[in-house]
Amino acid sequence: MSDVIEWVLELKVLEGQAEMVQPLLDEMVKATQADEPGALHYEYYMPEDRSTCTVLERYADNAAVMTHLGNFGAKFADRFLTAFAPVRFTVYGPASDEVMSALAGFGATNQKMVAGFSR
Repeated sequence: MSDVIEWVLELKVLEGQAEMVQPLLDEMVKATQADEPGALHYEYYMPEDRSTCTVLERYADNAAVMTHLGNFGAKFADRFLTAFAPVRFTVYGPASDEVMSALAGFGATNQKMVAGFSR
């Protein structure tokens, strides 16, 4: 089985925060790409009305997730939580207790792989 951890995070853009979203996301993507080699997939999607956001992230392993969460907490969490409210957060793969505890404030749930493959 794979050590890869991935998630889908669905967010609501909070009232009056739409203008700050794009600059924040651009900064987060740039920092994650530059500083986190264990971040394998890091994408944000929004509809035209910019009222919601879906985040797709994939990490090499639990250590890479914890590195990301440390960077997120230090650099972006306050602004992120001013702009967004979590709606649904599903973590896929063998997430450790440490990872799930760190994500608990977002209401994250975990699903383990029961069949499949990745190429």
